[in-house]
Amino acid sequence: MAEANTKQASSEELLQLVSFNIGEEEFGVDILKVQEIIRIVEVTRVPNAPEYVDGVINLRGKVIPIIDLRRRFGMERKEKDKNTRIIVVELNGKVLGFVVDAVSEVLRIPRSVTEPPPSIIAGIDAEYITAIGKLENRLLILLDLERVLSVEEQDEAAMLAA
Repeated sequence: MAEANTKQASSEELLQLVSFNIGEEEFGVDILKVQEIIRIVEVTRVPNAPEYVDGVINLRGKVIPIIDLRRRFGMERKEKDKNTRIIVVELNGKVLGFVVDAVSEVLRIPRSVTEPPPSIIAGIDAEYITAIGKLENRLLILLDLERVLSVEEQDEAAMLAA
């Protein structure tokens, strides 16, 4: 009997996630979307950019737009500190950086410990929440970064870097 359980557990799909914090909340994103994680660098402001766009940075010769996830989620701005990171991702062929308060760890969790977000939070503003992960002593909000910004917003951000 234990053998069958072991076999089932080993064949269960594992999600590989990068977890990060914004305020008191912990979020996770698919590690395959993440190109790299860098320390905060000097961001060049761009006139007339949407309020959630901090500006652009030069990352090894490539100019990429930087999105402040706090602002995108309607939270107050926070002073950048030694824990602030930029998660560099590629979405629909465009490279973007997302500012987060801190990156926690890389996690491997079974899909079985996740469930769809409660319908009360699954409104228009939360379409980018794909699931809630129930870990031992905490909840992890799983994000679909491709939905955090609409395709039009991704294009608009990419135009700032052009």
